[in-house]
Amino acid sequence: MRLNFAVLFLLLGALLFSSCGAKKKSASGPLVGGVRPNKNAPISDASDARGMEYSKDKLENYAALLGVKQKELDNKSLYYVIDEWMGTPHRMGGLDKRGVDCSGFVGMLYRKAYGKDLPRTSRDMADVIKRKYERQLKEGDLVFFSFGGRNIDHVGIYLHNDKFVHVSTRKGVIISSLKDAWYSKYFTRCGTPTI
Repeated sequence: MRLNFAVLFLLLGALLFSSCGAKKKSASGPLVGGVRPNKNAPISDASDARGMEYSKDKLENYAALLGVKQKELDNKSLYYVIDEWMGTPHRMGGLDKRGVDCSGFVGMLYRKAYGKDLPRTSRDMADVIKRKYERQLKEGDLVFFSFGGRNIDHVGIYLHNDKFVHVSTRKGVIISSLKDAWYSKYFTRCGTPTI
């Protein structure tokens, strides 16, 4: 019995330290009382997205937030899946709409939008990418962060113009900017999955 408890404790610890260790200070943003102000609007904490007005068309809203034309959204199903999960809260080890962690969300999104299976943890995902420079990023590439030291502990999916979708520990599934100080400070690597 003691051995089973020790193994369970080690597994729980490994999961805790290998996924979504981001602890960001809360900042005001478009999430109002846990609900999107407009059901067609993406949720974003990007500094250049504050005060944006949105239309009734989901894809048009994502294109506006990302600063591109709607036809430049390469994988439309990616945005529809993101929209289904937008605002879902963070929950360590979670894999459903009651709560999801960063690597669980990225893995599910990749499976649904690209038909590819990625490893379960952000650290393992970082091991299966062809590394790129930030200026080479394309829609669907992975971006990695290290909030807790030298190890990778957070992952998101790059969209366009420095914006990426991920699971914030405070705001849930959200679109953020690599250029904002918090993310820029902890940004570690990026690349295209080779799986």
